[in-house]
Amino acid sequence: MNREADRQDEDGVAEAIERELQLLSPAVRSSRALADRFFDPEFTEVGASGRRWDREAMLAALPAMQGAVEDGPQHVTTGMTGTLLAPGIVHLTFETVLDDRRVRRSSIWRKSDDASGWRIYYHHATPVPEA
Repeated sequence: MNREADRQDEDGVAEAIERELQLLSPAVRSSRALADRFFDPEFTEVGASGRRWDREAMLAALPAMQGAVEDGPQHVTTGMTGTLLAPGIVHLTFETVLDDRRVRRSSIWRKSDDASGWRIYYHHATPVPEA
């Protein structure tokens, strides 16, 4: 195998994970200007509520969502793993807990050709039923 290609694949997955974690932080969630740098122009999400979001709706709502206040409840993330699906496309899976609500999540990150780098293209959240 090509070691350079393997390293680039690992770097892409690591960068997508880093950006996903930043996107979950109150500092980014509470600032439309910061969050704007993380969302792909074609972003869509199917949220844990079942609601479908586009980029503009998410950017408008994000500062008021749970997890956006520094001294409030925040997402606790576990089991985050990533796979390079194709050059410039990374799929992440993980779980979050916020206020005792556990959610399984899946994100697709796409690397932009411009200087903006990796941006979230698609996100899906599924609540985990209580046992």
